[in-house]
Amino acid sequence: MAKITASMVAELRSKTGAGMMDCKKALGETDGNVEDAIDFLRKKGLSAAAKKSGRVAAEGAIVAAGEGPVGVLVEVNAETDFVAKNDAFCNFSSAVADVVAESAPADLDALKALPFPGTERNVGDELTHQIATIGENINIRRFVRSEVTSGVVESYIHAGGKIGVLVELQTEKADDPAVAAAARQIAMHVAAANPQYLCRDNVPEDVVEKEKDIMRVKAKESGKPDNIIDKIIIGQINKFFGEICLLEQAFVIDPDQKINKVVEALAKQIGADVTLVNYERYQLGEGIEKRSDDFAAEVAALTK
Repeated sequence: MAKITASMVAELRSKTGAGMMDCKKALGETDGNVEDAIDFLRKKGLSAAAKKSGRVAAEGAIVAAGEGPVGVLVEVNAETDFVAKNDAFCNFSSAVADVVAESAPADLDALKALPFPGTERNVGDELTHQIATIGENINIRRFVRSEVTSGVVESYIHAGGKIGVLVELQTEKADDPAVAAAARQIAMHVAAANPQYLCRDNVPEDVVEKEKDIMRVKAKESGKPDNIIDKIIIGQINKFFGEICLLEQAFVIDPDQKINKVVEALAKQIGADVTLVNYERYQLGEGIEKRSDDFAAEVAALTK
């Protein structure tokens, strides 16, 4: 049997929000496999892992650039929120986003090699210059650039740069103001609802089967017969798709409509086909774990 370490318990707690003793027990039951432990906790009703993004450490901002058929999001990190609100940091971040919009670099290395506007330095050298000037570590963490051949890419920045969203709408009537307005409203929805997939066809089969397995276990524990359980699962899996798939989510601005109906209504309004092609959502620092020294010490004591 695998040894359950403090770091394993800490990782599972960070991903699920479950109590430390529950995490330790789940890891023991699954021979230290974190992903299986997440499923174990969900089956016991002790975790909301699928809806939690985890705690994050990064400060900084997500900035947007581009217009019309082009949209960009860039995440630039700093050590403190104070620096993230600094004019020099904000101006640097915005300029980097403009470079991405105009030059479409393939990756971060390519981006850093591009000329930085208004200087004789490239983006990488300007980053070094800003670190020396501001006196705090700064990092261009990631970027995404979206472009449609016929349509609009609309951006939305929420909470002063904590969340950034791009939404791509494909249509021949891209110049109709209603298109950009609808794309922006959908982007606001994405910021709030955090869909995981565009539509149910994009959800991996193993994800669907895992969810059905969890539903089946919980339904059996309630004592219901198998023929009833199968009907329950059909209804619950449709609800599951409605929670995680953008096109099937209830529109936050008008919960009586789903997003696919919002797109259909826009097409009828402008008299042309409209397709929601894709979306991108960045949340500041997502994927970067944050653990305090006190929390680490607490977990270490528990697992001795």
